[in-house]
Amino acid sequence: MAISNFFVAGGVVMLPLLGFSILAVALIMERLIFWLRLGKRQNRVVEEVLNLYRQNNVVSTLETLRKNTDLPIARIFLAALELEQATPEEFRLALESEAQAEIPLLKRFQNIFETIISLAPLLGLLGTVLGLINSFASLNIGDVGGTKTVGVTGGISEALISTASGLLVAIITLLFANTFRGLYLRQIARIQEYGGQLELLYRRRYEREH
Repeated sequence: MAISNFFVAGGVVMLPLLGFSILAVALIMERLIFWLRLGKRQNRVVEEVLNLYRQNNVVSTLETLRKNTDLPIARIFLAALELEQATPEEFRLALESEAQAEIPLLKRFQNIFETIISLAPLLGLLGTVLGLINSFASLNIGDVGGTKTVGVTGGISEALISTASGLLVAIITLLFANTFRGLYLRQIARIQEYGGQLELLYRRRYEREH
């Protein structure tokens, strides 16, 4: 079946399903690029920053962080290290508040993914119901077993295309949405781990100076 015939057979709901699929692909690509870039650079930058700060090289630490402000962990560290004369408690609060501010970026598009996952199968089912209504509307009771019955069975098979399309869009989106959710949870754990290491170094430095 040609693509044009495929969409015609699926009915009017194929248009919003096509829109959902294009939107999902665009957002998935954005998230893939985001997480790939984050995974390649973050560990290296964090290790460098912690080593510099461990050596009491605060200036180089801040310079390294400012060069990598596109990374969430760098912005979190900067928010705390740029505080002047902060107590360990203030330092910890700065880390925590900035980490909370980064959560929307890490969870970006999650609500849109959930909406697509919920609506796509329902739209597909709606298309199938409308297709079945049209198929049975063309069938006369006295013509059961006649030529029109063959057309009805063919119409039913075509009507199911919308349900299959809706499920396909939802399944693919769900697969990537769950992957991104796992990456988000892992990133939160790393932020807590790295933040705890930096906080410990700051406390030791603060106690030596006071």
